[in-house]
Amino acid sequence: MIWLAWRQFRAAAAMTAAALGVLVAVLAVSRTALVDQYAQGLDLCARGGDCARFLDRFFDEHQTPFLGVTAAALVLPALIGLFWGAPLITRELEAGTHLLVWSQSITRTRWLAVKLALIGVAAAVAGGLVSLAVSWWAGALDRAAVEFPLMGPLVFGGRGVAPIGYAAFAFALGVTVGMLVRRPLPAMAVTLVLFTAVQIAMPILVRPHLLPPARASFELSPSNVDQLLRGREGELAVAVDTRVPGDPGAWALSSRIVGPSSTTVPGLASEDGTLVPVPTTAGPCDLRAQPEGPPERSGDICLDELNRLGYRQDVAYHPSSRFWPLQWFETGLYAALTLGLMGLCLWLVRRRQF
Repeated sequence: MIWLAWRQFRAAAAMTAAALGVLVAVLAVSRTALVDQYAQGLDLCARGGDCARFLDRFFDEHQTPFLGVTAAALVLPALIGLFWGAPLITRELEAGTHLLVWSQSITRTRWLAVKLALIGVAAAVAGGLVSLAVSWWAGALDRAAVEFPLMGPLVFGGRGVAPIGYAAFAFALGVTVGMLVRRPLPAMAVTLVLFTAVQIAMPILVRPHLLPPARASFELSPSNVDQLLRGREGELAVAVDTRVPGDPGAWALSSRIVGPSSTTVPGLASEDGTLVPVPTTAGPCDLRAQPEGPPERSGDICLDELNRLGYRQDVAYHPSSRFWPLQWFETGLYAALTLGLMGLCLWLVRRRQF
């Protein structure tokens, strides 16, 4: 039975292996120049250069391949569910080969269990190999990607061990849908819709709550304030970003301006940011009476005044140190879903007439 399952699966396995080989070769060739450029930039930083500016420029130059490679790690599990999982049973049902196998002293349970075990392991291995190759290639960019932190929803799903769980789950989901729908094309469409829905729901509804978020308050500074503008009534409009000061790889779940009593500042301007009751037409932050100096100094004076009055950025976040705990928690969750779907498939093959 194992030999038969491999014979039926070997064409898809060979095609996937060839695609992975091409991907790894391309990544290996391009990584050398990437690592050399990163090392040279850090060397200049150590000699007194502007490290922040170098990291921003370095990531901007490689942002397109970074997003493309990350997308490859995210898309592969979906392709496994579509082309390995969904047709696995529907193809047998259409051709009638399952009846031939069952007449050769092979039980339904054994027939399906061998297929699920063999191809499920192959799916997990494929997801792991892609994640390993992508993480190896993107290591320098992950450290420089401020806009796409390692813990962020986009990058997190394409690194570590999570793609192993995604690939195995996508395969089991495809098999289950195929057994219920019994037609290849509709099964592939339903599999894609369901898997996409789960992948969207995970970072929004589940992952933030796998561990209690950390909370911290930070002084307002150029590192966490995007812009300062004059509000409609002369007050100050402060727009804070979602970066966590001192931890660029962290995942900020919420970011807000709080007042001296640690309460949220009321009143939001949809275009300008949070309206803070600090006048910009009088006092230290009078934009018409700033001392001579660099243009950004006026913003620094306003930030100094905001900090003096007790305004802070309050952030709920998952620090980058939680990357591996969250990876293992999420992978375990997907493993449980995979085993549950495979159990359902075995129950269906015993109870339903095919």
